[in-house]
Amino acid sequence: MFNLVFMKLRFYSALLLFSLVTMACTAQPVINFEKSTQHLGFVHQGDTLSFQYLFTNMGNQPLVISDTKVQCGCTVVQKPAEPIQPGKTGVIKARFITNSAIDRQDRTIIVISNASNPSVELRFKCVVLKAKDKS
Repeated sequence: MFNLVFMKLRFYSALLLFSLVTMACTAQPVINFEKSTQHLGFVHQGDTLSFQYLFTNMGNQPLVISDTKVQCGCTVVQKPAEPIQPGKTGVIKARFITNSAIDRQDRTIIVISNASNPSVELRFKCVVLKAKDKS
C-alpha cells in the first residue's frame, strides 16, 4: 500500500514539475510588427525623413525593447521607454538624414527585446536624388 501511495506521489510531482516548466517556457512576449519594411519613395539629398514602425505585443508577458542598432549615424531611432503590456501596441520612431546619401538606399534597424523573437530586422528603402537647386 505504501508503495502505491509513494508511486502516485512521485507521478503527480513529476506532472506538476512538467506543467510548471511548460508554462514558464510559453510565458513570454512576442513582438509582431505591422509592417517591417518602409518604402519611402524618391527624396532629395539633404531631406530628413521621419517614419515609424507599429508593433503589438502578441505574447502574455510585458515586452521590453532593450536596444536598437543602426548601420550609420544617419539613422536615429527612438524606442519606447516603458514595457509594452500583452495585447498593447507600441511604436519605433525613426529619422533618416540624407545629407551624405545618394542613389538607392536599403537600410536596416535591428530591434533587440525580451521577446521570443529577440532580434527583429526592420528595413527602409528610398532613392535619394541630388539636392534641389536653391536658386
